[in-house]
Amino acid sequence: MIITLKKNAPERDVKRLMQRFEKQGLQVTAIYGEEFNVFGLVGDTSRLDERTIMANPIVHNVQRVAEPYKLANRMFHPEDSVIDVSGIPVGGKKVVMMAGPCSVEGRKQICRIAKEVKDAGADLLRGGAYKPRTSPYSFQGLGSDGISYLAQARKETGLPVVTELMSAEHLDEFIDQVDLIQIGARNMQNFDLLKAVGRTRKPVLLKRGMSATIKEWIMSAEYIMSEGNPNVIFCERGIRTFETYTRNTLDLSVVPIIKERTHLPIIIDPSHAAGDWKLVESLSLAAIAAGADGLIIEVHDDPENAWSDGQQSLKPERYAQLVNKAKAIAQVVGRSL
Repeated sequence: MIITLKKNAPERDVKRLMQRFEKQGLQVTAIYGEEFNVFGLVGDTSRLDERTIMANPIVHNVQRVAEPYKLANRMFHPEDSVIDVSGIPVGGKKVVMMAGPCSVEGRKQICRIAKEVKDAGADLLRGGAYKPRTSPYSFQGLGSDGISYLAQARKETGLPVVTELMSAEHLDEFIDQVDLIQIGARNMQNFDLLKAVGRTRKPVLLKRGMSATIKEWIMSAEYIMSEGNPNVIFCERGIRTFETYTRNTLDLSVVPIIKERTHLPIIIDPSHAAGDWKLVESLSLAAIAAGADGLIIEVHDDPENAWSDGQQSLKPERYAQLVNKAKAIAQVVGRSL
């Protein structure tokens, strides 16, 4: 439920109204603006009577919200959220570029590629230390060593680090050494893990599940936010359909939908969507044109010998070409790179 208060409502009356709802077990989110103050009520509002609330002289309007997500809902938070990732704003005018290899293969490798993607225009370094793989016999990542190598690459380049968390048992390590915690597609509905990252203040990159609806995806963000962490960034990485020409099907319609329904930023992962490096540039440019707040792209300087996902990785020189083209598209839609 959303309650809009009249302009210049006395502060004591506002506090009294908030306390009234809190005593009924409701979570009250207050948004203060120049013209109006707005309350968002989260919880069981079925017992509340709109007419009784409207009888309060400081209340301007009462509106029920049909969607089950409240904290992520744009109705509660009309302004776009900009998530600060170690000094890099995600969700503002700038389109944020995240790049790096699928897997961290060693200290020299990740530090070398970090320098290459930074020179090409990347803002954040991505790299997998803990790898969720379909086969238990595939390379599973370097684990804690991979995290330390990412931290070394950050020290040498200044690029904040984004990498995937698979288990809450490693959360302390991520809080200490990772700038943006990625929750992968396979864990989008791992609710215990979502609650765990929700109890931190670390920014979270939430990937869409392989067969998840948009509402399910937003509700996963709600799990994180309901624990007190508002710093959520959506990531569309393609969904599973009957199509076999690509690894997944990139759903760019989610960009305007997420922006209409929520106040949170959204970035696109064209590498996992396509599964083919030749398609990555086109999908990236289309994503920026659609209004995406950033891209996360796999880059490897020797994709033929990459330990994972080499077929969808761009070489650094191709990534640099993509960034130059992306700058032109961003300018057309009123953004910058």
